Amino acid sequence: MKLSSQAFGKTGSGQPVRQYSLANNTGIELDVLDYGGLIRTLSTPDRDGQAGDVVLGFDTLDEYLAGHPYYGVLVGRCANRIRGGRFELDGVRYQLARNINNDHLHGGDVGFDKVVWQAQPFQNEREVGLVLSYHSPDGEEHYPGALDTTVRLSLNDDNEVRLDYRAACDAPTIVNLTNHSYFNLAGEGNIHDHVAMIDADAFTPMDGALIVTGEVRDVTGTPFDFRRPTAIGARINADDEQIRAGGGYDHNFVLNGPPGTLRLAARVSEPVSGRVLEVLTTEPGVQFYAGNQMEEANPGKGGQVFPRRGGFCLETQHFPDSPNQPHFPSIVLRPGEEYTQTTIFRFSTEQ
Repeated sequence: MKLSSQAFGKTGSGQPVRQYSLANNTGIELDVLDYGGLIRTLSTPDRDGQAGDVVLGFDTLDEYLAGHPYYGVLVGRCANRIRGGRFELDGVRYQLARNINNDHLHGGDVGFDKVVWQAQPFQNEREVGLVLSYHSPDGEEHYPGALDTTVRLSLNDDNEVRLDYRAACDAPTIVNLTNHSYFNLAGEGNIHDHVAMIDADAFTPMDGALIVTGEVRDVTGTPFDFRRPTAIGARINADDEQIRAGGGYDHNFVLNGPPGTLRLAARVSEPVSGRVLEVLTTEPGVQFYAGNQMEEANPGKGGQVFPRRGGFCLETQHFPDSPNQPHFPSIVLRPGEEYTQTTIFRFSTEQ
């Protein structure tokens, strides 16, 4: 196990940013920034033992500060979209930032992805990692109540990158945290040939503004049935109203199994490299995004230009727009309660 850190520049306000480098004994290495708690690189061997970076990102802090599609970041207070940025809690109406069209996305104008977290590195015989902490004051991004969040990010010799989330508040609020890494298990090209399994019998359809309608729809007979391993590109351009709405896959899947129990949510393999990613989570849902909005004019690490659909996200979460959908699992957090979530990204290879 190895752990080191180095300076990685300063934010526009002059806050220093550090990069923490983690490595296990089986060939996985990752770099994590305390800015946004983001996973900047994640290198893992292919079936021939050749290491390759399987997440999208940038070489410099300035590139992140200039704006990006949430590469690798921790997202909060609320991941995904809230219609109109509005919700009601205990009879009080709140108006959050409308930072995408007329809606609220991923915590607002300055969400958890755009702040510097406190980072406490740790190392023992079993794992190496960081405890990332952030205090969000009452009213930040117009959310009610102060929120204290910790994310324990660890790497072990079972080739697992594990994120354990905790949060507590001093007044009723809403919380829905996730990691927004973009994966490409080949390290280049588009992700159409990646083969995905998502253990979900249903998904939540959305309208043309990418906001869920409140319906929970069976995946049977639709392009959203990934219960058997299927190439991501096989039906990504299908003649389907939900595919047209998202420009491909950008949907919340309702995971099978009891929420709160750590279980396999998804498995993705890449046939050329042999790399396999398994995602385990305690969350009730996962947003599967296939990079439909990626822009080729936005080069990443080493100047590499990823094409449209050059990466996929599996954002473990509660459902989008949950505060306005009372039949969805609640994201309300009250004083004396603790928000908890665990997600594991586990890597392997297959022949």
